[in-house]
Amino acid sequence: MSDVIERGDVAAASDKGWASSVLATLGRLVLAVLVAVLLAFLFLPLISVFISRSPLELVSSLDSNIAYQALILSLETTAVSLLIIVVFGTPLAYWMAKYSFRGKRILEVALQMPIVVPPAVAGVGLILVFGNLGLLGGALSVFGIGVAFTTVAVVMAQVFISAAFYVFAARQAFEAVDDELLAVSRTLGEPPWRTFLRITVPLALPGLLSGAALSLARALGEFGATIVFAGNLPGSTQTLPLAIYTALQSNFDVAVAISALLLSVAFVLLLLVGLINRRQRALSS
Repeated sequence: MSDVIERGDVAAASDKGWASSVLATLGRLVLAVLVAVLLAFLFLPLISVFISRSPLELVSSLDSNIAYQALILSLETTAVSLLIIVVFGTPLAYWMAKYSFRGKRILEVALQMPIVVPPAVAGVGLILVFGNLGLLGGALSVFGIGVAFTTVAVVMAQVFISAAFYVFAARQAFEAVDDELLAVSRTLGEPPWRTFLRITVPLALPGLLSGAALSLARALGEFGATIVFAGNLPGSTQTLPLAIYTALQSNFDVAVAISALLLSVAFVLLLLVGLINRRQRALSS
């Protein structure tokens, strides 16, 4: 009798194990399908930009007046935007990282707003402030200074949209710098500015470079705020994303080629960020 019971228990355990194995296999299969569907949705549109045309066709399509003007303007405006962001954003990031003050949390949320706000809303806000009838633009127009729908407006839109990416990355980099090292430097009689340049900046440099690369990539791809605040004027305010929008209406091959160029630049910048972060982790370990 006991043998029969034992065999029954073994059979039940075997059936239970088989059922668990089947459920585990089905679970892994469902997970694989969900992951594959999402990855295909995310990457196929990007990959199609490169595989829909041969490399020679993409390069030849870039040899056009609209692409050349937009490329030169994008390089110039993003370089100026990045310089402005680094000059003004670095002190802000350091202040946010090393000092405590009332309302700091509110300021942190406010600094995140340009990241989440729709770019078109940012463009409208810039017009309300710097447009010819805006809060500050009206005063500037009295002196014959116009900001909206100029190259300056392109730079302002890029700075507004992309500055937060640098500020938050730089803040994290500054927070990682040991305060005791800074205190030792000041104890040795070093002035604050020399301590900042010789100790703080070198230690935080990987994070600063990562933030600069992310900010540059975001500025290069800015579209919504630019077209609202600066317009789409060839040779003056038409950057690469705006050139894609224009080319879609006349020459689709040019639009694909410019898209491939922007994707390549973004990939290189993200790869650079990854290499910097990897090197930083290696040095810290």
